[in-house]
Amino acid sequence: DGDAGYRILPADGFAAWRDAQPDHDPHGDAGYDDPVLQLYTSGTTGNPKGAMLANRSLLSLRADYPAEQMPEWNRWGPHDVSLIAMPNFHISGSGWGLWTLQHGAKGVVVREFDPHQVLDLMTRHRITKIMMVPTAMRIVCDHPDAAGTDFSFLKYICYGGSAIPLDLLRQAISVFGCGFAQMYGMTETAGTIVGLPPEDHDPAGNQRMRGVGVPLPGVEVRIVDEGGNELPRGQVGEIVTRSGANMSGYFGNAAATAETIDREGWLRTGDAGSMDEDGYIYLADRMKDMIITGGENVYPAEVENALYSHPQVSDVAVIGVPDPKWGEAVKAIVVPAPGERPEPAELIAWARARIAGYKAPKSIDFRETLPRNPSGKILRRLLRDEYR
Repeated sequence: DGDAGYRILPADGFAAWRDAQPDHDPHGDAGYDDPVLQLYTSGTTGNPKGAMLANRSLLSLRADYPAEQMPEWNRWGPHDVSLIAMPNFHISGSGWGLWTLQHGAKGVVVREFDPHQVLDLMTRHRITKIMMVPTAMRIVCDHPDAAGTDFSFLKYICYGGSAIPLDLLRQAISVFGCGFAQMYGMTETAGTIVGLPPEDHDPAGNQRMRGVGVPLPGVEVRIVDEGGNELPRGQVGEIVTRSGANMSGYFGNAAATAETIDREGWLRTGDAGSMDEDGYIYLADRMKDMIITGGENVYPAEVENALYSHPQVSDVAVIGVPDPKWGEAVKAIVVPAPGERPEPAELIAWARARIAGYKAPKSIDFRETLPRNPSGKILRRLLRDEYR
């Protein structure tokens, strides 16, 4: 206790602390702008920070706008049955669970992600909506029982958390036969602020499937340069956003809060992207992950997507490594598909046939696994540290 306003849990853990509390109503209702949930950022580009989310952050985008203003895939009701399969210490789990509660829907909570259990729960409870990151979606799609399962009860799969290869999206559409919606957001925005609706998904592929969609009602998005000036449509810059969903700030870190949210309420996402004439947003990559090679900007996600489509590649991460000639050189770290031994030269040629030559990797290393955080995002900074 003290001025900090928080308590340290006893050594015997949360259950003992919980059971020691009085059983009467504490009458401690939080205000709409008071922080009520603190989640830590993914830490993909630096140390995790505690994002303080207020009632406003968690509820406003759905409480302040009529349901008919929301896209169909993002409308909820008591008839929905939601599978909460992502970690609850991450916004993809806790946010999804809170949306379920907010609309009176039934929520089925999974202690940990297990594709055997997920398939069983989906059919037993006739799940109508589920959120998965692409890594989890691939596991379920590849499960031997998935192809023979009747998913007619499933209305929507919402995915996000990292870029999804088109080949995986096509496979998932074939397996599940439901509507798909891509969601873009972050811990600091209390989850989804941009969505790509099912009608923009095409098994044959299209330009919009390369993006993350359009802002939800109540969300403003701009693309800005280093000075914060809005860029013309089509140019790549940093994505900034303003809405009631933005966090209150970082816990105990006023300096980082000031660097992230300006006086007008615009939040810097740290993501590089562009916006087309129709307002669709295309994500390039994390700004800190961008590779500058020979004066040219290369975004790892584009290179990873090119390599991911190779049949002998199971997983891949792309980073920049020091190079005396180019400043940085593009390197790919590849996890081969089971039983495969791809040749580096073949993979490099594969990439060059699909993206600009200067973006193709100059070298390839092979590994059995890649470092990921609990939400499935590749920790490229750990790989960079190894090579620096």
